[in-house]
Amino acid sequence: MTEQELFKLKQRIDSAKTTVSELRGELTAGMKQLKDDWKQTTVDGAKTKLKSMLKEIEVIDTNITKQTEELESKFEEQ
Repeated sequence: MTEQELFKLKQRIDSAKTTVSELRGELTAGMKQLKDDWKQTTVDGAKTKLKSMLKEIEVIDTNITKQTEELESKFEEQ
């Protein structure tokens, strides 16, 4: 291997190290936000919470739709 090839290889390694460091920082920040905002410490826990929240939204949406229809029906009768 020539000196220039070794230098290019070193640059690629250094670049990869920087990328890994940046990604670790992003992961740490993401996990902190997950814990702070959603009180979850794992991605699986967040997925479970999301499913639960989506079910709650669906129930609320169904109730709103039902109550809206009832109100519309009452106004039509008058």
